[in-house]
Amino acid sequence: MVQDSSRFFLLVLAVSSFIYGSHSANILGLFPSPSPSHLIISMSAAKVLAEQGHNVTVVTVLEPTITHKNINLVQVPMTKEEIKQRSDTIGAKQKNISGSRLISILQMSGQMDSMLRKMADALKDERVKDLYLNKGNHFDLVISGYFMNDYQLGFARKVNAPVIVLAPSPPGQMLNSLIGNPSDTVEKDKNTSFAQRLDSFITNLFYQVFVRQIDHRNRRYYKELFADDPNMPDYSEMLKNTSLVFFCSHAASEGSIRPNVPAAIEIGGIQIKDKPEALPKNLEEFLSNATDGAILLSLGSNVQGSHIKSDTVEKMFNVLSKLKQRVIWKWEDLDNVPGKSDNILYSRWLPQDDILAHPNIKLFINHAGKGGITESQYHGKPMLSLPVFGDQPSNAFAMVKNGFGHTLSLLNLEEKPFKNAIEEILSNPQYSQRVALFSSLYRDRPKSARDSLIYWTEYVIRHHGAAHLQSPLVHMDFIAANNLDIYALFAAIFVGLFIIIKALVKLFFKVLIPKLSKITKVKKH
Repeated sequence: MVQDSSRFFLLVLAVSSFIYGSHSANILGLFPSPSPSHLIISMSAAKVLAEQGHNVTVVTVLEPTITHKNINLVQVPMTKEEIKQRSDTIGAKQKNISGSRLISILQMSGQMDSMLRKMADALKDERVKDLYLNKGNHFDLVISGYFMNDYQLGFARKVNAPVIVLAPSPPGQMLNSLIGNPSDTVEKDKNTSFAQRLDSFITNLFYQVFVRQIDHRNRRYYKELFADDPNMPDYSEMLKNTSLVFFCSHAASEGSIRPNVPAAIEIGGIQIKDKPEALPKNLEEFLSNATDGAILLSLGSNVQGSHIKSDTVEKMFNVLSKLKQRVIWKWEDLDNVPGKSDNILYSRWLPQDDILAHPNIKLFINHAGKGGITESQYHGKPMLSLPVFGDQPSNAFAMVKNGFGHTLSLLNLEEKPFKNAIEEILSNPQYSQRVALFSSLYRDRPKSARDSLIYWTEYVIRHHGAAHLQSPLVHMDFIAANNLDIYALFAAIFVGLFIIIKALVKLFFKVLIPKLSKITKVKKH
């Protein structure tokens, strides 16, 4: 009897495993973004799926720092000239940092042409094209790393697989249309004034110009890559095949609270480990002996020390070297460091997530990149942000608004404000308390980012694209989606009734009034 029960249990387990798709799938990750921070998020997702037992093939242009035995890497490396162009693009932003997110993005769109071109060229590489030309290859799913590269979705059609977009950002105008997610042209908050809402509305109108520019570029690249295949759909039709979008956000804690369609899945914090890994020996000793606490200074993977003005670096060193806290400073050129001080340790590369998890870290000085802000919030560390470009100024503004720290301009950084901001954050417990409260809220979810990624990835594979999740707005034109034809009908009816009523009034005054006048005159006589 016991033996029969065991067999029955094993049978049920086997059937369940089949139904819920725990079998190994072949997944293709297209992650050609030249931004190391984007690649960290993308490879973190790939590693989670590889650890789940799936076979993951990844296309990159950069050498990833995250890997796994189940990940097959196809790298199309950047040339020395391309690396220099990329570095010059980032460096140029140091000389002209705009306080406006819109202006910053519009400036960046022109400067990033070479970076966007590299992503398109990577898909032309023979090793990458072999992924669909070789009929022996089979993929159950494509995950497309987003960096203003919607044309890349065409690759999923080439390998005959459903596609998920992985976005290193919260829902926004550039991605909402892929899944029919509602967009709001005005950022709302309970304390938002009329002037702020008006500014948001006007900014978003101009932002549409940028979106149109990106769309035009995507259409051009799509034609370059796939025009030779008569079976490829029109670009607009191809966009309608997106199964869902993974957003690196968590609206319940980060805000803003907004409606999302079922195909919008939030996996904010996917790059953060469930359990921190042991630090390298030199870092562990340096932090463990920080009796007054320690500060982590990293301006991300894009901005290097050579991009920062030399006098700004000198001012930063003058302040940091005089602190009683120890400082870990991400600095690439160890032969030419800002200066030598017993309390400062320089390093080319840092396990940022693991360092932030250390209890002796009391402050994180960053560039307000979404990944770094997320990691700092997760580990409950207050921040001083020095934003550079793109979404960083708005990320810094939101961080300060939430009471997690301060922000300063890297372009105009002076010693006294820098010193005052550091001392204020370190001495005032309200910043660490506020971010600690947020950390508990950020972690409190029905499913972790990892579990959500696994479940919805396998869900799309099980249901062959999960077309039933798509919003009907994806397949409707602009007029129907916004009920403009209905409004036009009601307007026509209103105008028609107005014309009829106007004609009747005219007729009344033209025909009936004279007759009434005659009748009145006859009665008088």
